[in-house]
Amino acid sequence: MTVITTDTLVVGAGQAGVATSEHLTKLGIDHLVLEKNRIAERWRTQRWDSLVANGPAWHDRFPGLEFTKTGPDGFAPKEEVADYLVDYANMNNSPIREGVEVYKVARNDNEAGFTAETSIGTIKANHVVSATGPFQEPAIPPIAPPAEQIEQIHSSQYKNPAQLPGGGVLVIGAGSSGTQIADELNRAGKKVYLSVGAHDRPPRSYRGRDFVWWLGVLGLWDLETMEPGKEHVTIAVSGAYGGKTINFRELAHEGINLVGLTDRFADGKVTFANNLVENVNAGDANNMELLDLADAYIERNGLDLPEEPEARMQPADPECMTNPILELDLAAEGITSIIWATGFKQDFGWLAVDAYDDSGKPSHQRGVSKEPGVYFIGLPWLSRRGSVFLWGVWHDAKHIAGHIATQHSYRAYPNAYK
Repeated sequence: MTVITTDTLVVGAGQAGVATSEHLTKLGIDHLVLEKNRIAERWRTQRWDSLVANGPAWHDRFPGLEFTKTGPDGFAPKEEVADYLVDYANMNNSPIREGVEVYKVARNDNEAGFTAETSIGTIKANHVVSATGPFQEPAIPPIAPPAEQIEQIHSSQYKNPAQLPGGGVLVIGAGSSGTQIADELNRAGKKVYLSVGAHDRPPRSYRGRDFVWWLGVLGLWDLETMEPGKEHVTIAVSGAYGGKTINFRELAHEGINLVGLTDRFADGKVTFANNLVENVNAGDANNMELLDLADAYIERNGLDLPEEPEARMQPADPECMTNPILELDLAAEGITSIIWATGFKQDFGWLAVDAYDDSGKPSHQRGVSKEPGVYFIGLPWLSRRGSVFLWGVWHDAKHIAGHIATQHSYRAYPNAYK
């Protein structure tokens, strides 16, 4: 089989790979993008049916193309997001090969660059960009009960309420995914328990501006370092039903049974930490902090935006907060399924290079790996808080492509590699 050669090999054709390809193309860098499934596959098959983007279409997009079906202030459905990425790749004539799996990439011995073993044969490249993103392997914690005891799925496998058996549901994880799934199940008439851990809870909008605008003008999207202790704090925000602020007290009054962080399963029972009130109050404090920052910004800049005192009003504490549930007998409560909305873990087993720290995580600065010639794109906090969003990925990809172009110019120096 003929060996394929290219300057830069990009692995993955989700939003990160598509953005990287655009910038490499503009810089005249020969490259090849490999995707083991279809472009934006996870948007189509690892999301629930009713999912929409968490940010409005005017914000959560690439600079060079607008959404054609969803209006600027709307929230694009998952299929439209996937189609958008396909359209963007086509607009830029991105050299993407779908249905190609990468088995292993390793640095060459006694010659420059890397060799990739793939389902279409061997590929040699001077640079490798890992664009496989943060959502690689569903993460289910070891406390999960044996599979034969109760129906269990990860949130990436959830599609709609009809998929689940009759009976109640325990949703574990109260970030955007867990909260939206619990809300949908409750609206469908399911008895729902939602396990709430630490979270941030921004308003969907405030004083006529979406929260993504507030985080932008306040410089919070461009924060370059995560606040210590926030590593496992999720964000609870939703674009569903036209977009709304998630308020856990309101969800409880609507019928969802809130419980604290899930602690363990034993003898058909599940126990919860006594931290529900603490977690909900901390989320509320985060919400109020952003409102305070927004008010101060409005006053400082003399903006004429309508006041919104109702944004600071809170419903009364529900019964599940005044008398927290610390243990449930699953069978007695009629709980027949568990949904683990507990995030994902990364898998770079295919990338056999010296690019990781002692914990096995990529070691990089703004996506430039400690292993020369290797790059990462699409990871949380790659360069800033907004790095996992479409617009954030686009800016990170521009930096990485520029770094590759600089290296390419040195390689092009006469006789350098002859």
